[in-house]
Amino acid sequence: MAETISILGTTDSYLNQLLFELREESIQADRMRFRANLERIGFLLGYEISKELSYSSQTVTTPLGRLDMRLPENQPVILSILRAGLPLHNGFLQLYDKADNGFISAYRHHTSGNEFVVKIEYLAAPELEGRTLMLLDPMIATGKSMVLSYRSVIEQLGQPEQIFVAGVLASEEGLAYVHRNMPKARIFVGAVDKELTAKAYIVPGLGDAGDLAFGPK
Repeated sequence: MAETISILGTTDSYLNQLLFELREESIQADRMRFRANLERIGFLLGYEISKELSYSSQTVTTPLGRLDMRLPENQPVILSILRAGLPLHNGFLQLYDKADNGFISAYRHHTSGNEFVVKIEYLAAPELEGRTLMLLDPMIATGKSMVLSYRSVIEQLGQPEQIFVAGVLASEEGLAYVHRNMPKARIFVGAVDKELTAKAYIVPGLGDAGDLAFGPK
């Protein structure tokens, strides 16, 4: 499991400052700053994922000479789970500015008490057969939204050659669920928290990322 999962916040880096600001109540109340921090983490996650892509040599001509450089062989498809995934998506686009893009809606439909099912109602994305897919969701709580989104995507758009999952925070349970149901995916997250509430929110987590970024729904 460890070989396919990267937890960036386990080592000292500026990522932990951004995670602190996302979690801290007095700071996260600033929606613009919250969205900006999600974007900045998206850029960092995207950079770490870039180390796993396929590269080939290309020659660049400068005013003073020529040089062989290693460049990505293909552009990825960045696909975000709405709505909380939008700022994270923008962070990835700052790095992968030539990428194709997709969006999918996955939301909790509560049935009774704390019980809910995840529903998919919208998907707009290019064909994925043989491509590199980067599937983004800031919060991987139970992992059900991520897995159901992935299954819906490949059923309609084909099987990617490479699959990367990226999230800001995950629960141990959610991370294990995604890994178990998406064994071919490489998973990158900022941090992992141990607990889920009865309503399946990550503890200590940071609250509802979509509400904090865009306001209550």
